Amino acid sequence: MTVPGEKIALFIDGANLYATAKSLGFDIDYKKLLREFQSRGYLLRAFYYTAVIEDQEYSSIRPLIDWLDYNGYSVVTKATKEFVDQTGRRKVKGNMDIELAVDAMEIAHTIDHMVLFSGDGDFRSLVEAVQRKGVRVTVISTVTTQPPMVADELRRQADVFTDIITLQGKIGRDPSERPAREARGPRDEREPSHTPQFLQRPATPQRAGAGAGTPIDDDEESFE
Repeated sequence: MTVPGEKIALFIDGANLYATAKSLGFDIDYKKLLREFQSRGYLLRAFYYTAVIEDQEYSSIRPLIDWLDYNGYSVVTKATKEFVDQTGRRKVKGNMDIELAVDAMEIAHTIDHMVLFSGDGDFRSLVEAVQRKGVRVTVISTVTTQPPMVADELRRQADVFTDIITLQGKIGRDPSERPAREARGPRDEREPSHTPQFLQRPATPQRAGAGAGTPIDDDEESFE
């Protein structure tokens, strides 16, 4: 999957990776994930993208963001936008695709290998554009769920597709190693043991007319 000495950049679609790992029944250990790819080449950057609900008194994803920011990740966030749809339901919208795409295009000329943790089919055009710059692209998601979490067009465009289930032993958290919940500062090297509330939602259902196995980029969260 990687070539010794090559320059690597990770691009992690936070909500998509969380949903994929959850669908397979394990949690991501972000410290192990970083070390795994550091061992495969020169890891130039590890980007993590997520939207945050800033109008809440306490955002439960903040401890994870702080931990990642202090432990080797380049965290990119933006505030979600709230609106009311035609049925009167309050919804929250938070899509990070543009931010990820801009960063990938800006860094493409300095790397040899882009590793994308997402199954979102909207990234197919980005992958193609990065490949035209001479960069190899690996997509990490899964086809073992029903429906698969990766869009077929994204999987076909990638130079390499890796099913995340094959990496579970290397980047998955051992449940027995989860730290006890206790007060600790953001500089603590232990990863937060909780699941961010903003990411606690089921795998995205297909819209009518979507092709089998094509995940929808769910950037809205509904509130009755």
